[in-house]
Amino acid sequence: MHHPGPPRFLATGETTELAPRDPDPSASYAWRVVDAPPDSEATVGSDSVTEFTPDVPGRYRIGLDAPDGDHLLTVRAFPSSYEGVDVKGGSGTAIRDRTAGDAPVDYAEGRADAGTGRPRVRLDASVVSSEAGGDGDAGAPEIVVRATPTPNPHSSLGADDLRVAFVVDDRDVASAVAEGRTNPRDALETSGDGREIRVPAAAVADRLRVHGVAVAAEPGREPRVSVADAVAVERSGDGVERGRGDGESGPIGGPNGSDFETVRLNDPPAWTRDASVYEVYVRTFADGDGGGSDGGDDERGKTFDAIAERIPAIADLGVDTLWLTPVLKHDGKPHGYNITDFFDVAEDLGDRDDYEALVETAHDHGLRVLFDFVANHTARDHEWFEDAYGNPDSPYRDRYEWQESGEPGTYFDWELIANLNHANLDVRRFLLDVIDEWAPLVDGFRCDMAWAVPDSFWRELRDRVKDIDREFLLMDETIPYIPGFHEGMFDVHFDATLYFQLRQIGRGVDPAASLLDAIDQRAEIGFPDHAEFLQYIENHDETRYRVECGDAAAAAAGAAIVTLPGVPMIYAGQEIGQRGRRDAIAWEHARDGVRDRYERLLAVRAEHSALGPDGDLDRVGYHVASGDLSERPIVASGEVHPDDVVAFRRSDDEESLVVVLNFAPEPASVSVGVDHGDRNLVTGEPCVVVDGDGTERIRVDDVAVVREIEN
Repeated sequence: MHHPGPPRFLATGETTELAPRDPDPSASYAWRVVDAPPDSEATVGSDSVTEFTPDVPGRYRIGLDAPDGDHLLTVRAFPSSYEGVDVKGGSGTAIRDRTAGDAPVDYAEGRADAGTGRPRVRLDASVVSSEAGGDGDAGAPEIVVRATPTPNPHSSLGADDLRVAFVVDDRDVASAVAEGRTNPRDALETSGDGREIRVPAAAVADRLRVHGVAVAAEPGREPRVSVADAVAVERSGDGVERGRGDGESGPIGGPNGSDFETVRLNDPPAWTRDASVYEVYVRTFADGDGGGSDGGDDERGKTFDAIAERIPAIADLGVDTLWLTPVLKHDGKPHGYNITDFFDVAEDLGDRDDYEALVETAHDHGLRVLFDFVANHTARDHEWFEDAYGNPDSPYRDRYEWQESGEPGTYFDWELIANLNHANLDVRRFLLDVIDEWAPLVDGFRCDMAWAVPDSFWRELRDRVKDIDREFLLMDETIPYIPGFHEGMFDVHFDATLYFQLRQIGRGVDPAASLLDAIDQRAEIGFPDHAEFLQYIENHDETRYRVECGDAAAAAAGAAIVTLPGVPMIYAGQEIGQRGRRDAIAWEHARDGVRDRYERLLAVRAEHSALGPDGDLDRVGYHVASGDLSERPIVASGEVHPDDVVAFRRSDDEESLVVVLNFAPEPASVSVGVDHGDRNLVTGEPCVVVDGDGTERIRVDDVAVVREIEN
């Protein structure tokens, strides 16, 4: 179906891209504004892929005339301080309008939003028996969608001050009407508090998707609108188990022998909640074993086999997800992101069978595999670009962005790539075919340069893969991260903010406690509670942490990403003390103590749910003394400074744990403001000492995790 997808929630002055889905490049598509607020003068363009910018608040209906019929898309626009300002990009942030020659954005760059940040919202659905009254039959099934809005942490408003806006998905309205059912929008009832809607199940065709946002109107400020959440209620008689929205899975009884199932559409896959990632830079990972692209003619093409041989050791580390950097044919640069053939693997790594065997080996050892998906650009050695460059008459010319100079669009002065033109239907058709080629083989995509690709494409990718496999993972590389990318696009987001802050701490620029501020920022800028974050201290693009910050800080930073709420990632070599960023992994010089530490950390995380995604994070009071237990612990001295240490609590219904991290090169003695046990769960050894004043302190080298004791 060519329908452009889910409804959009925008601020006035904010632009969204509109594109037909599953396009036929030879077909014609025409857009129009069907309905708009009375004072609106907003229009859409004449191209198949176009843009729309609401100019006044209210509800808009955008029409698409496509080969499979006419489609309608709802756009809800809210008042905004963006009004009258040219803000481009579907996310509404300046990062999406990058131009050639732009400098990289600082990881901690502030957002354009002034004042209090966005609220958050969660939608949940259920199927209940209707009550007597009205024209409906008592006891007939009803779909109930309930919204739970939450104010921004810095807001002066309470939850009761927020309002909620619901939109029933236009696709499901069309399906119901086509079957002769009552229009679900006409049949819905809204509760008195505006937090709940009810729709008779008889008005639902195959499924009903409901989207919603929370709106916060701070006194004297323009409204702030949350990232939208969405739920679906589906008819299913196939016995397939899906999420019920009540913490269980499986069917819910429905009329006429049908079953209903509910799905929270923006939740990450269930397995992601406890995931831990291991990144492999494929072309040097196995060089130390004689494999890889630099191993000589006799070794070419054996990289996949060499990686497969190390799969057992990777699994034994305690991770469960394998991210491989690009494996497709490329221009010879070792990183592999300059792709020349999107449908075949690189010969220097092996062949298609070797790649599939590697994935199978990973699966056999309990590892899921992430494919590095590049949608922004091709290599300049790609056949399209070679024909199009300098040739205005090339049939491939419009598949790229071009500067006035005649050079291709690119970023950061990268000379070997050319940005694709995502407004071209041939490009979209091509990329969708790439998705269909590789998604069935793997468990998820890590999406390269997600910030540079239009939102409409990512929304289509999500629906495309999730309709086949709800457990398929989508992870974005967006620096800095963008809350809107959790609105029907991605499950897990690179947390470059935490990465940057851990570097600042390791360099001695910022206090260790600032890492908690980095975690708090997620909610402050509007990420919903169900968003997940990839936590890392190094990757193939960054200098190794220990090279920049030293071994002691590296040990504490590695412990931070495992004990803080999120998805920890280890970059290959990090676990053995590797110092080269993209060098061959020096397996023969592995520092066993570093690997042992990571194994223990990951094991503790797996054994204690409080350290996982459902564990709360709280600040606790703490006091740092120097390493000399005989001195009065008023001011730290020597090699330990109070700013080198941070303590926090992780807790759930099962237990409460206290985590102490020490970035200093010497042990620290730390008293915390809660009663606790005396054994470090990471080392299994006693860790409590008594200072000269008789105060019990936790003795910590890099990390200590102890149980909190309730009085």
